[in-house]
Amino acid sequence: MRITRNAGTLFVTGALTLTLAALAYPSMLGIQTTSATSVNIIANPSSGPLTEADRDFVVKVRAAGLWEYPVGQLALQKGTTPAVRTAGQHLIAGHAGLDDTSRKVAKQLGITLPNKPSPQQQGFVATLTADSGTKFDTDFANILRLTHGQIFSTVAKIRASTENSLVRQLADQANDTVLDHITVMEKTGLVNFNQVIIQETTIPKVPAVNLTPPPPQPGEPEVVLTPPAGGAALPSAAASNPAGGASLPVQPSPTPTVG
Repeated sequence: MRITRNAGTLFVTGALTLTLAALAYPSMLGIQTTSATSVNIIANPSSGPLTEADRDFVVKVRAAGLWEYPVGQLALQKGTTPAVRTAGQHLIAGHAGLDDTSRKVAKQLGITLPNKPSPQQQGFVATLTADSGTKFDTDFANILRLTHGQIFSTVAKIRASTENSLVRQLADQANDTVLDHITVMEKTGLVNFNQVIIQETTIPKVPAVNLTPPPPQPGEPEVVLTPPAGGAALPSAAASNPAGGASLPVQPSPTPTVG
């Protein structure tokens, strides 16, 4: 009986430790500071080993939706061409689907998700909120094409390296969504490919704090990115402001560094 009791105590303690490790909010999510190939295992759920990189990827998918979804709504409101408005519809639908999956995966794996995007991502929203006319169209297409191009490689690394089946499923969905969004941005005819290629290959150093979405506050309600009703985009939906309050004042760094 003593051996059984001790073994049970060790099992419970070990499980609790792993759960707390998975719940620990990542303090450094910047693409420059977190490797997508990290093998530091923080939990061993039934779906397979969960690494720091796996956890950070789930958080990044959630954070991406928290700024790209409202930007998609801005495109419906402010886009001056059908192609820009179509791209906005794809952002809304794609991130509503990814958000649903990422929240389900996070719940199963004990991962804490943000309710606001990173300061840099909030800056992108602020910039596009201030834009109008053809400047909005051009900034929208180029910012979104660049950030999606940069996150594409991160999705591929996670898909190739993760041993967790839930993270793998999320990576599969993210891969399809990111590719779709890259494609619709290019179809706007507004992407400056020379500029995008230069920016993708010469990523500036940005403080990690600007790349990390803030953790949710105790008791803060979960933000849900709702899918468009009947497949039609809803530009007036409540999620148009991911912070749930006033317009976002943070200015973006000169060059996007993460999608």
